[in-house]
Amino acid sequence: MLTEGLVKRGLDVTLYATADSLTSARLRHVAPRPWSEDPELDPKVWECLHISAIFEEAAEYDIIHNNFDFLPLSYSGLVSTPLLTTIHGFSSPRILPVFRKYNGRAHYVAISDADRHPDLDYSATIHHGIPVEDYPFHARPSEEGYLLFFGRIHHDKGVYESIRLAKQVEMPLVIAGIIQDQNYFDQYVKPYIDDNQVRYIGPVGPDTKGEVLGGAKALLHLINFDEPFGLSVAESMACGTPVIAFNRGSMPELIKDGETGYLVNDLYQARDVISTVGDIDRNACRRHVEANFTVDLMVDRYIKVYKKILGS
Repeated sequence: MLTEGLVKRGLDVTLYATADSLTSARLRHVAPRPWSEDPELDPKVWECLHISAIFEEAAEYDIIHNNFDFLPLSYSGLVSTPLLTTIHGFSSPRILPVFRKYNGRAHYVAISDADRHPDLDYSATIHHGIPVEDYPFHARPSEEGYLLFFGRIHHDKGVYESIRLAKQVEMPLVIAGIIQDQNYFDQYVKPYIDDNQVRYIGPVGPDTKGEVLGGAKALLHLINFDEPFGLSVAESMACGTPVIAFNRGSMPELIKDGETGYLVNDLYQARDVISTVGDIDRNACRRHVEANFTVDLMVDRYIKVYKKILGS
């Protein structure tokens, strides 16, 4: 979305991605396809080739924008082209030494204020933007009035907590997403799937995402970690569906408590607000996203950071 938005603004953009990528920017590829989709591609090998390609050509660019975590930072001292890194959360505290080493030499953007690390300096916080026009607004939920879990099936995301809440309030629950942790799914999710009250519909693609999100009475985001952002929260509100989330990580930056959903501290509070979630103005949810989480806003904010870096 950022690449396409920058191209529309007239910037000369080269996207370093896999050969099968679709973009209106200039595509520079090394890996033929994502290594997660091809077991014949060794991730370490193609990761090295991918990163080295851009730094060997760094002189061609005014600025390099890195969305590839910490490894490209280790090349930044070898080139004069400034490097901006968007930090999409910290997978582990063990990666922090790399960010600390290049703090002040490279430039960092956080995807939420909650995800800023106190040891690092940041050029800005820039929330993700979504193409709101791709998310159809639903003035009311479907007649089924289901609760929805939408995300990867993993302990962090709170699938089991969503099941527990749906059972307590005796409401149907739809679970959508990829199974990231098979053991977790087998132990904490699969036993409760009865295709009646609790349904698992698998991963949902862009063609049906809007209908699934918009048809829900509420999205449940009962997370067990400090979420760096949470795209499904913005996507849900864009469709008009309020969100009930544990008050952790970036959730207070995304959700207006009592206006576009509820921030709760435990399942007891979540159960208490279920009865009034239908009173949330679904138009207010949509307007909130249009005012804060669009692609245009994201592009504007990144261009401002690019100019700031180049001006310095």
